[in-house]
Amino acid sequence: MHEFVFGIYPYICLSVLLVGSVVRYERDPFTWKSFSSQLLRRRQLVLGSVLFHVGVIIVFFGHLVGLLTPIEVFDAIGIGHGAKQILAMVVGGVAGVIAFIGGAILLHRRLSDPRIRRNSSFADIGVLVILLVQLALGLATIPVSGQHLDGSEMVKFMAWSQGIFTFDLAAADYIIGAHWIFKLHLFLGLTIFLMFPFTRLVHMLSVPVRYLFRPGYQVVRSRRSGAER
Repeated sequence: MHEFVFGIYPYICLSVLLVGSVVRYERDPFTWKSFSSQLLRRRQLVLGSVLFHVGVIIVFFGHLVGLLTPIEVFDAIGIGHGAKQILAMVVGGVAGVIAFIGGAILLHRRLSDPRIRRNSSFADIGVLVILLVQLALGLATIPVSGQHLDGSEMVKFMAWSQGIFTFDLAAADYIIGAHWIFKLHLFLGLTIFLMFPFTRLVHMLSVPVRYLFRPGYQVVRSRRSGAER
């Protein structure tokens, strides 16, 4: 089971993430959006959304850089494994708390307002709940990490994640002795990748980079001025 979950399951999740996202974009492009409910209750949405997205972005890129950067790079620039782990605990902990608070506000907003509840699908609420559980698990790993401040545990997960992307057949063996809460955190993270193409999470791939380089502003005229012309 360990070999399947951490040696085979990652490839299933990443394949579904890639192929499923492409297929959805090609077949149902009009569903490729966040389905915002801003018009129903804006103030609480802005507060929760800002906190949630800022926190999640920091956590995501922290994981991305921390896990996929070759260990040799950190050694070359003089960042020790212990220092890297403490940095990850502090920055990740603060960002995780911010994201959790924001997500809790968004979930409360969807459940407490009858209008928003009626306009929310089961998947909308389910995604928020899963993300909050994942954030809670991530925060719960901090005390466990505090028992291994030499960075040895983090090195195991770096070796595992890099082994997955380099098709290392022994990747699952690198974390066989890791604490169960880390394994649960990894499993749920992989499951989020699996469900990614079938939820509103796909809007994360639609970063409006072109908006920053648009040639000019859009001119909007009122109906009256248009009729006079």
